[in-house]
Amino acid sequence: MRRALDGIYTGAGVLSGLFLLGIALTIIAQVVGRMVGVTVDSTETAGFCLAASTFLGLAYTLRRGGHIRVTLAIRHAGPTLRRWIEAWCLALSAAAVAYFFYWAVDLVWFSWKFDELSPGLLAIPFWIPRLAMATGALILLIALIDELVCLIRFGDAPSYEINAETVLPVEDSEPAR
Repeated sequence: MRRALDGIYTGAGVLSGLFLLGIALTIIAQVVGRMVGVTVDSTETAGFCLAASTFLGLAYTLRRGGHIRVTLAIRHAGPTLRRWIEAWCLALSAAAVAYFFYWAVDLVWFSWKFDELSPGLLAIPFWIPRLAMATGALILLIALIDELVCLIRFGDAPSYEINAETVLPVEDSEPAR
């Protein structure tokens, strides 16, 4: 199970990177198009790629410890209290992401049902980029629940804490002269 979940998170991270590449390619196409006198409207597709890249990269970034965390309140807490605070934060985050996911799926459904199309030169059905947003939210929800289960049931330290870059403490000594 661990291997499958890590594969999902890594796959979403790879897809996120590919959508970043899509942003670069659409911008390059627009620049080259201007140079040769061809109109290439890539603003809309770059925006769709940005949304997909952002949401698909959330779970991967969480697991790798890349999200900004404010640990001022829990830095000096004992291990038991810290574990409960982490569990509470993970549960609250999972609830918020579940709420977002519900409405993201609702948005995808109604975009598909009413056949909404983007207003740009390329008439892209809106459900396609919105599906990437909902999928990324689902994978983030799975990752948050995964972290919560590992923390509560197995007592493991959260992966985002293990994988985060460690910062060396500043010593209270005078600088060498």
